[in-house]
Amino acid sequence: MPSFPLADRLASLPPYLFAAIDKAKAEVRARGVDIISLGIGDPDLPTPEFIVEALHAAAKKPSNHQYPSYQGMAEFRRAVSAWYKGRFGVDGLDADREVVTLIGSKEGIAHFPLAFINPGDLALVATPNYPVYNVAVGFAGGEVEFLPQTEANDFLPDLDAVSEASWERAKMIFVNFPCNPTAASAPRAFYEKLVKKARETGTIVLHDAAYTEVYFDPAKKPMSILEIPGAKDVAIEFHSLSKTYNMTGWRIGMAVGNAQLVQGLGKIKENVDSGAFQAVQEAGIAAIEKGEPYAARNREIYKERRDVVTLALKKIGIHCRVPEATFYVWAKVPAGYTSTAFCTEVLQKTGVVVTPGNGFGKPGEGYFRISLTVDSERLKEAVARISKL
Repeated sequence: MPSFPLADRLASLPPYLFAAIDKAKAEVRARGVDIISLGIGDPDLPTPEFIVEALHAAAKKPSNHQYPSYQGMAEFRRAVSAWYKGRFGVDGLDADREVVTLIGSKEGIAHFPLAFINPGDLALVATPNYPVYNVAVGFAGGEVEFLPQTEANDFLPDLDAVSEASWERAKMIFVNFPCNPTAASAPRAFYEKLVKKARETGTIVLHDAAYTEVYFDPAKKPMSILEIPGAKDVAIEFHSLSKTYNMTGWRIGMAVGNAQLVQGLGKIKENVDSGAFQAVQEAGIAAIEKGEPYAARNREIYKERRDVVTLALKKIGIHCRVPEATFYVWAKVPAGYTSTAFCTEVLQKTGVVVTPGNGFGKPGEGYFRISLTVDSERLKEAVARISKL
Protein backbone atom coordinates (compact mmCIF):
# COMPACT_ATOMS: atom_id res chain seq x y z
CA MET A 1 0.00 0.00 0.00
CA PRO A 2 1.45 3.41 -0.94
CA SER A 3 2.32 5.93 1.75
CA PHE A 4 1.26 9.55 1.45
CA PRO A 5 3.45 11.79 3.58
CA LEU A 6 2.07 15.16 4.59
CA ALA A 7 3.36 18.31 2.96
CA ASP A 8 6.20 19.96 4.82
CA ARG A 9 3.94 22.82 5.93
CA LEU A 10 1.82 20.32 7.87
CA ALA A 11 4.47 17.83 8.89
CA SER A 12 6.41 20.56 10.68
CA LEU A 13 3.43 21.74 12.74
CA PRO A 14 3.04 20.74 16.39
CA PRO A 15 -0.32 19.17 17.26
CA TYR A 16 -3.07 21.80 17.35
CA LEU A 17 -3.35 22.79 21.00
CA PHE A 18 -7.06 22.25 21.48
CA ALA A 19 -7.16 19.03 19.46
CA ALA A 20 -4.51 17.60 21.79
CA ILE A 21 -6.52 18.75 24.82
CA ASP A 22 -9.67 17.13 23.44
CA LYS A 23 -7.84 13.84 23.04
CA ALA A 24 -6.54 13.89 26.61
CA LYS A 25 -9.98 14.89 27.90
CA ALA A 26 -11.61 11.95 26.11
CA GLU A 27 -9.13 9.52 27.68
CA VAL A 28 -9.94 10.77 31.19
CA ARG A 29 -13.68 10.78 30.53
CA ALA A 30 -13.44 7.15 29.40
CA ARG A 31 -12.38 6.31 32.97
CA GLY A 32 -15.74 7.59 34.19
CA VAL A 33 -14.41 10.90 35.51
CA ASP A 34 -16.76 13.89 35.63
CA ILE A 35 -15.04 16.42 33.37
CA ILE A 36 -15.24 20.17 33.96
CA SER A 37 -13.90 21.70 30.76
CA LEU A 38 -12.37 25.15 31.16
CA GLY A 39 -10.12 24.73 28.15
CA ILE A 40 -11.50 25.98 24.84
CA GLY A 41 -13.13 29.42 24.75
CA ASP A 42 -16.58 28.33 23.59
CA PRO A 43 -19.46 30.13 25.34
CA ASP A 44 -21.95 27.88 27.12
CA LEU A 45 -24.66 30.53 26.91
CA PRO A 46 -27.18 30.05 24.07
CA THR A 47 -27.51 32.29 21.06
CA PRO A 48 -30.30 34.82 21.79
CA GLU A 49 -33.65 33.60 20.54
CA PHE A 50 -34.29 36.64 18.33
CA ILE A 51 -31.17 35.78 16.32
CA VAL A 52 -32.31 32.18 15.93
CA GLU A 53 -35.70 33.43 14.75
CA ALA A 54 -34.04 35.76 12.24
CA LEU A 55 -32.09 32.80 10.85
CA HIS A 56 -35.26 30.71 10.67
CA ALA A 57 -37.04 33.38 8.63
CA ALA A 58 -34.03 34.00 6.38
CA ALA A 59 -33.48 30.30 5.71
CA LYS A 60 -36.98 30.09 4.22
CA LYS A 61 -36.09 32.55 1.46
CA PRO A 62 -35.21 30.75 -1.79
CA SER A 63 -32.91 33.64 -2.73
CA ASN A 64 -30.68 32.70 0.21
CA HIS A 65 -30.19 29.15 -1.09
CA GLN A 66 -27.91 30.23 -3.92
CA TYR A 67 -24.24 31.13 -3.85
CA PRO A 68 -23.70 34.26 -1.74
CA SER A 69 -21.45 37.17 -2.63
CA TYR A 70 -17.76 36.53 -2.00
CA GLN A 71 -17.49 39.91 -0.25
CA GLY A 72 -20.69 39.38 1.76
CA MET A 73 -24.16 40.86 1.53
CA ALA A 74 -24.17 44.62 1.05
CA GLU A 75 -26.75 44.87 3.85
CA PHE A 76 -24.48 43.03 6.29
CA ARG A 77 -21.47 45.15 5.37
CA ARG A 78 -23.50 48.34 5.81
CA ALA A 79 -24.66 47.10 9.23
CA VAL A 80 -21.03 46.53 10.21
CA SER A 81 -20.07 50.03 9.08
CA ALA A 82 -22.93 51.55 11.09
CA TRP A 83 -22.00 49.47 14.16
CA TYR A 84 -18.38 50.67 14.01
CA LYS A 85 -19.62 54.27 13.93
CA GLY A 86 -21.96 53.74 16.87
CA ARG A 87 -19.67 51.62 19.03
CA PHE A 88 -16.22 53.09 18.31
CA GLY A 89 -16.93 56.43 16.65
CA VAL A 90 -15.20 55.18 13.50
CA ASP A 91 -16.97 57.20 10.83
CA GLY A 92 -16.98 56.71 7.10
CA LEU A 93 -16.13 53.02 6.73
CA ASP A 94 -16.94 52.35 3.08
CA ALA A 95 -19.08 49.21 3.13
CA ASP A 96 -18.13 48.43 -0.47
CA ARG A 97 -14.35 48.79 -0.17
CA GLU A 98 -13.42 48.70 3.52
CA VAL A 99 -15.60 45.88 4.90
CA VAL A 100 -15.62 42.18 4.00
CA THR A 101 -17.77 39.41 5.47
CA LEU A 102 -15.93 36.39 6.90
CA ILE A 103 -16.86 32.80 7.67
CA GLY A 104 -15.73 33.56 11.22
CA SER A 105 -12.71 35.73 11.98
CA LYS A 106 -10.40 32.69 12.20
CA GLU A 107 -10.97 32.04 8.50
CA GLY A 108 -10.11 35.60 7.58
CA ILE A 109 -7.00 35.75 9.75
CA ALA A 110 -5.77 32.45 8.34
CA HIS A 111 -6.28 33.62 4.76
CA PHE A 112 -4.93 37.15 5.13
CA PRO A 113 -1.18 36.37 4.95
CA LEU A 114 -1.76 34.60 1.63
CA ALA A 115 -2.66 37.97 0.15
CA PHE A 116 0.42 39.88 1.31
CA ILE A 117 3.18 37.53 2.51
CA ASN A 118 5.69 36.22 -0.01
CA PRO A 119 8.12 33.38 0.79
CA GLY A 120 10.81 34.75 3.09
CA ASP A 121 8.83 37.81 4.21
CA LEU A 122 8.88 38.59 7.92
CA ALA A 123 5.85 38.88 10.19
CA LEU A 124 5.99 40.06 13.81
CA VAL A 125 3.68 38.18 16.19
CA ALA A 126 2.99 39.36 19.74
CA THR A 127 3.00 36.27 21.96
CA PRO A 128 1.49 34.45 23.92
CA ASN A 129 -0.95 34.34 21.04
CA TYR A 130 -3.76 32.58 19.25
CA PRO A 131 -1.77 29.94 17.31
CA VAL A 132 -3.44 30.70 13.97
CA TYR A 133 -1.28 33.83 13.48
CA ASN A 134 2.09 32.18 13.08
CA VAL A 135 0.65 29.08 11.41
CA ALA A 136 -0.96 31.24 8.72
CA VAL A 137 2.32 33.08 8.10
CA GLY A 138 4.11 29.74 7.78
CA PHE A 139 1.55 28.44 5.30
CA ALA A 140 2.26 31.51 3.15
CA GLY A 141 6.01 30.79 3.28
CA GLY A 142 6.82 33.65 5.61
CA GLU A 143 9.05 33.86 8.66
CA VAL A 144 7.94 34.84 12.17
CA GLU A 145 9.65 36.92 14.83
CA PHE A 146 7.87 36.65 18.16
CA LEU A 147 7.46 39.70 20.40
CA PRO A 148 7.16 38.62 24.05
CA GLN A 149 4.20 39.88 26.08
CA THR A 150 5.30 39.62 29.69
CA GLU A 151 3.75 40.55 33.01
CA ALA A 152 6.55 43.06 33.58
CA ASN A 153 5.22 45.04 30.59
CA ASP A 154 1.51 44.57 31.42
CA PHE A 155 1.38 41.78 28.83
CA LEU A 156 1.95 44.24 25.97
CA PRO A 157 4.67 43.74 23.37
CA ASP A 158 7.60 46.11 23.83
CA LEU A 159 7.61 47.83 20.45
CA ASP A 160 10.84 49.67 21.30
CA ALA A 161 12.65 46.35 21.80
CA VAL A 162 12.13 45.39 18.15
CA SER A 163 15.23 46.15 16.12
CA GLU A 164 15.06 48.71 13.36
CA ALA A 165 16.17 46.01 10.95
CA SER A 166 13.17 43.89 11.91
CA TRP A 167 10.79 46.83 11.58
CA GLU A 168 12.14 47.67 8.15
CA ARG A 169 11.85 44.06 7.04
CA ALA A 170 8.51 43.24 8.63
CA LYS A 171 5.63 42.95 6.18
CA MET A 172 3.03 42.80 8.97
CA ILE A 173 2.53 42.65 12.71
CA PHE A 174 -0.17 40.66 14.55
CA VAL A 175 -1.66 42.06 17.75
CA ASN A 176 -4.75 41.00 19.69
CA PHE A 177 -6.45 43.13 22.35
CA PRO A 178 -8.26 42.33 24.53
CA CYS A 179 -5.90 39.39 24.38
CA ASN A 180 -6.45 35.68 24.15
CA PRO A 181 -4.95 34.16 26.27
CA THR A 182 -3.62 36.79 28.70
CA ALA A 183 -6.86 38.86 28.96
CA ALA A 184 -4.72 42.04 28.77
CA SER A 185 -6.16 45.21 27.25
CA ALA A 186 -4.13 47.84 25.41
CA PRO A 187 -4.30 51.58 26.22
CA ARG A 188 -4.65 54.26 23.59
CA ALA A 189 -0.96 55.19 23.90
CA PHE A 190 0.03 51.69 22.77
CA TYR A 191 -2.10 51.89 19.65
CA GLU A 192 -0.79 55.37 18.88
CA LYS A 193 2.81 54.17 19.08
CA LEU A 194 2.03 51.09 16.98
CA VAL A 195 0.27 53.07 14.24
CA LYS A 196 3.05 55.66 14.14
CA LYS A 197 5.73 53.00 13.77
CA ALA A 198 3.76 51.05 11.18
CA ARG A 199 3.24 54.16 9.06
CA GLU A 200 6.94 55.01 9.26
CA THR A 201 8.01 51.53 8.17
CA GLY A 202 5.13 50.54 5.86
CA THR A 203 4.20 47.61 8.09
CA ILE A 204 0.68 46.16 7.89
CA VAL A 205 -1.06 45.98 11.28
CA LEU A 206 -3.42 43.05 11.75
CA HIS A 207 -5.53 43.63 14.86
CA ASP A 208 -7.63 40.73 16.14
CA ALA A 209 -10.44 42.43 18.07
CA ALA A 210 -12.73 39.46 18.71
CA TYR A 211 -13.15 40.24 22.44
CA THR A 212 -13.81 43.99 22.49
CA GLU A 213 -17.42 43.45 23.61
CA VAL A 214 -16.58 41.22 26.57
CA TYR A 215 -15.54 43.91 29.08
CA PHE A 216 -16.46 44.59 32.71
CA ASP A 217 -16.14 48.33 33.31
CA PRO A 218 -18.19 50.60 31.00
CA ALA A 219 -15.65 53.35 31.67
CA LYS A 220 -12.90 51.16 30.18
CA LYS A 221 -14.43 49.85 26.99
CA PRO A 222 -11.76 48.31 24.73
CA MET A 223 -10.81 50.33 21.68
CA SER A 224 -10.76 49.66 17.98
CA ILE A 225 -7.37 50.43 16.48
CA LEU A 226 -9.27 52.38 13.81
CA GLU A 227 -10.05 55.04 16.42
CA ILE A 228 -6.42 56.17 16.09
CA PRO A 229 -5.84 58.88 13.46
CA GLY A 230 -3.93 57.40 10.53
CA ALA A 231 -4.68 53.79 11.47
CA LYS A 232 -6.66 53.20 8.30
CA ASP A 233 -3.46 53.86 6.32
CA VAL A 234 -1.91 50.64 7.65
CA ALA A 235 -4.42 48.56 9.61
CA ILE A 236 -7.01 45.87 9.11
CA GLU A 237 -9.13 44.79 12.06
CA PHE A 238 -10.82 41.41 12.44
CA HIS A 239 -14.00 41.08 14.44
CA SER A 240 -16.49 38.34 15.12
CA LEU A 241 -20.05 37.86 16.28
CA SER A 242 -19.00 34.61 17.99
CA LYS A 243 -18.10 35.86 21.46
CA THR A 244 -20.33 38.94 21.54
CA TYR A 245 -23.60 37.14 20.78
CA ASN A 246 -22.73 33.49 21.61
CA MET A 247 -22.56 32.54 17.92
CA THR A 248 -19.35 30.50 17.73
CA GLY A 249 -20.92 27.74 15.65
CA TRP A 250 -22.55 30.12 13.20
CA ARG A 251 -19.24 31.16 11.61
CA ILE A 252 -19.83 34.81 10.88
CA GLY A 253 -17.39 37.70 11.27
CA MET A 254 -15.89 40.65 9.44
CA ALA A 255 -12.69 42.45 8.56
CA VAL A 256 -12.58 46.23 8.25
CA GLY A 257 -10.00 48.90 7.59
CA ASN A 258 -7.58 49.84 4.83
CA ALA A 259 -9.25 49.29 1.46
CA GLN A 260 -6.21 47.65 -0.16
CA LEU A 261 -5.88 45.21 2.72
CA VAL A 262 -9.58 44.38 2.82
CA GLN A 263 -9.74 43.90 -0.93
CA GLY A 264 -6.58 41.80 -0.93
CA LEU A 265 -8.21 39.46 1.56
CA GLY A 266 -11.34 39.49 -0.60
CA LYS A 267 -9.27 38.37 -3.57
CA ILE A 268 -8.11 35.30 -1.66
CA LYS A 269 -11.67 34.53 -0.62
CA GLU A 270 -12.86 34.71 -4.22
CA ASN A 271 -10.52 31.83 -5.00
CA VAL A 272 -10.89 29.59 -1.95
CA ASP A 273 -14.43 29.91 -0.60
CA SER A 274 -17.92 30.87 -1.74
CA GLY A 275 -18.87 33.29 1.03
CA ALA A 276 -20.96 33.03 4.18
CA PHE A 277 -24.50 31.59 3.99
CA GLN A 278 -26.77 34.59 3.39
CA ALA A 279 -29.31 33.46 5.96
CA VAL A 280 -26.58 33.58 8.61
CA GLN A 281 -25.62 37.06 7.41
CA GLU A 282 -29.24 38.19 7.79
CA ALA A 283 -29.25 36.80 11.32
CA GLY A 284 -25.94 38.61 11.85
CA ILE A 285 -27.59 41.90 10.88
CA ALA A 286 -30.25 41.28 13.53
CA ALA A 287 -27.51 40.56 16.09
CA ILE A 288 -25.57 43.72 15.26
CA GLU A 289 -28.61 45.98 15.24
CA LYS A 290 -30.53 44.58 18.23
CA GLY A 291 -28.08 42.53 20.26
CA GLU A 292 -26.53 45.03 22.66
CA PRO A 293 -28.91 44.25 25.59
CA TYR A 294 -27.97 40.58 25.26
CA ALA A 295 -24.25 41.39 25.08
CA ALA A 296 -24.64 43.51 28.23
CA ARG A 297 -26.30 40.58 30.02
CA ASN A 298 -23.44 38.31 28.94
CA ARG A 299 -20.95 40.75 30.41
CA GLU A 300 -22.70 40.65 33.77
CA ILE A 301 -22.63 36.84 33.76
CA TYR A 302 -18.95 36.70 32.86
CA LYS A 303 -18.13 39.35 35.46
CA GLU A 304 -19.76 37.23 38.15
CA ARG A 305 -17.84 34.17 36.98
CA ARG A 306 -14.58 36.14 36.81
CA ASP A 307 -15.03 37.28 40.40
CA VAL A 308 -15.83 33.75 41.57
CA VAL A 309 -12.68 32.33 39.99
CA THR A 310 -10.20 35.07 40.86
CA LEU A 311 -11.32 35.09 44.50
CA ALA A 312 -11.17 31.30 44.73
CA LEU A 313 -7.71 31.18 43.16
CA LYS A 314 -6.46 33.84 45.57
CA LYS A 315 -7.71 31.79 48.52
CA ILE A 316 -5.66 28.77 47.44
CA GLY A 317 -2.54 30.84 46.73
CA ILE A 318 -2.60 30.90 42.92
CA HIS A 319 -1.68 34.32 41.54
CA CYS A 320 -3.69 35.94 38.77
CA ARG A 321 -4.58 39.46 37.70
CA VAL A 322 -8.26 40.33 37.67
CA PRO A 323 -9.02 40.71 33.95
CA GLU A 324 -10.79 43.79 32.62
CA ALA A 325 -12.00 42.00 29.47
CA THR A 326 -12.43 38.60 27.75
CA PHE A 327 -13.82 35.51 29.47
CA TYR A 328 -10.37 34.18 30.37
CA VAL A 329 -8.33 34.16 33.56
CA TRP A 330 -4.55 33.96 33.06
CA ALA A 331 -2.98 32.51 36.19
CA LYS A 332 0.47 31.41 37.36
CA VAL A 333 1.10 27.73 37.90
CA PRO A 334 2.19 26.80 41.45
CA ALA A 335 5.89 26.65 42.22
CA GLY A 336 7.61 23.47 41.13
CA TYR A 337 5.45 22.86 38.06
CA THR A 338 5.80 23.58 34.37
CA SER A 339 2.65 24.66 32.59
CA THR A 340 2.20 21.29 30.90
CA ALA A 341 2.94 19.27 34.03
CA PHE A 342 0.48 21.26 36.10
CA CYS A 343 -2.36 21.14 33.57
CA THR A 344 -1.77 17.42 32.97
CA GLU A 345 -1.89 16.65 36.69
CA VAL A 346 -5.01 18.77 37.14
CA LEU A 347 -6.78 16.86 34.37
CA GLN A 348 -5.61 13.41 35.41
CA LYS A 349 -6.31 13.83 39.13
CA THR A 350 -9.32 16.17 39.19
CA GLY A 351 -11.02 15.96 35.79
CA VAL A 352 -10.69 19.74 35.33
CA VAL A 353 -9.46 20.89 31.93
CA VAL A 354 -7.33 24.04 31.88
CA THR A 355 -4.98 25.13 29.12
CA PRO A 356 -1.18 25.26 29.54
CA GLY A 357 0.19 28.71 28.85
CA ASN A 358 3.15 27.45 26.83
CA GLY A 359 0.69 26.18 24.22
CA PHE A 360 0.23 29.83 23.24
CA GLY A 361 3.94 30.57 22.93
CA LYS A 362 7.19 30.50 24.88
CA PRO A 363 6.40 33.46 27.18
CA GLY A 364 3.29 31.56 28.31
CA GLU A 365 5.42 29.07 30.21
CA GLY A 366 4.60 29.27 33.89
CA TYR A 367 0.95 30.19 33.31
CA PHE A 368 -2.33 28.46 32.60
CA ARG A 369 -5.61 29.73 31.17
CA ILE A 370 -9.11 29.22 32.56
CA SER A 371 -12.12 29.80 30.30
CA LEU A 372 -15.16 31.14 32.12
CA THR A 373 -17.48 29.06 29.97
CA VAL A 374 -19.34 27.05 32.60
CA ASP A 375 -21.67 28.36 35.30
CA SER A 376 -20.46 29.76 38.62
CA GLU A 377 -21.23 26.65 40.65
CA ARG A 378 -19.15 24.46 38.33
CA LEU A 379 -16.36 27.03 38.43
CA LYS A 380 -16.36 26.91 42.25
CA GLU A 381 -16.24 23.14 42.11
CA ALA A 382 -13.39 23.22 39.58
CA VAL A 383 -11.21 25.43 41.79
CA ALA A 384 -12.11 23.35 44.85
CA ARG A 385 -10.89 20.23 43.03
CA ILE A 386 -7.68 21.98 42.02
CA SER A 387 -7.10 23.08 45.62
CA LYS A 388 -6.95 19.44 46.73
CA LEU A 389 -3.76 18.94 44.73
